[in-house]
Amino acid sequence: MKLHPIEAGNFKLDGGAMFGVVPKTIWNKTNPADNNNLIDIAARCLLIEDGNRLTLIDTGMGNKQSEKFFGYYSLWGDHSLDKSLANVGFHRDDITDVFMTHLHFDHCGGSVNWNKNRTAYEVAFKNAKFWTNENHWEWATKPNPREKASFLHENIIPMQESGQLHFINRPEGDFGFSKEMGFDIFFADGHTEKQMLPHINYNGKTIVFCADLLATAGHIPLPYVMGYDTRPLLTMGEKEKFLNAAADNNYYLWLEHDAHNQIITVEHTEKGVRLKDVFTCDEILK
Repeated sequence: MKLHPIEAGNFKLDGGAMFGVVPKTIWNKTNPADNNNLIDIAARCLLIEDGNRLTLIDTGMGNKQSEKFFGYYSLWGDHSLDKSLANVGFHRDDITDVFMTHLHFDHCGGSVNWNKNRTAYEVAFKNAKFWTNENHWEWATKPNPREKASFLHENIIPMQESGQLHFINRPEGDFGFSKEMGFDIFFADGHTEKQMLPHINYNGKTIVFCADLLATAGHIPLPYVMGYDTRPLLTMGEKEKFLNAAADNNYYLWLEHDAHNQIITVEHTEKGVRLKDVFTCDEILK
């Protein structure tokens, strides 16, 4: 097995929205904001190369939205999904599986593109199975008013219309092995219904793709919950359980949205679980 970071593009989000009730004077120390109160955000996806199977975890925003839409997110840098795939020797047509932690636009937008004539949408990975779970699909396709702006019809429905959409069978509890994917999955409901966090065994390490349960290294303290979360109190309990397991088992935490810290470990302290070490992807994946 080989793992490859796939940088799908950088953008910015409002720091207050990213940290909820936490005052700016505190979160600005770890995630400094610009003059517009925006903080740096990454879309760091993960490619798993395992035999004949190429599994891409999340796909970033994509590029099909309007200039006005992207203007809200202050895109920066020169990363792109296609460029990152090419850097590790692959093309989107090589991808066999696309695993979506959840269907918010910044995690699945790259799964669907315009067709050549820009008259309709088509899946961006023509040879891939697209994986979500039935509970989250129902949640995303019949969105509540709070999340409606994050679940975009054009990002989601074409996967179903293509016939390439598949559902993962959820274990009885919130954590278990997925026969479909070949790795363990932690299911979390605080950010959105049945978000999925892959746990991947790699060279004796457990690498956890944190998605939006832990957006950045600055979000480790339990009350540091994003304003985007639908059930913030539930997020706190899920984070506590997850971070205790991460500290107990020395998990390597893959930070999808942290533009400056790629992989971290955590440890128990008198103040609770806190940051231990920071690594680049190259240091862990070499």
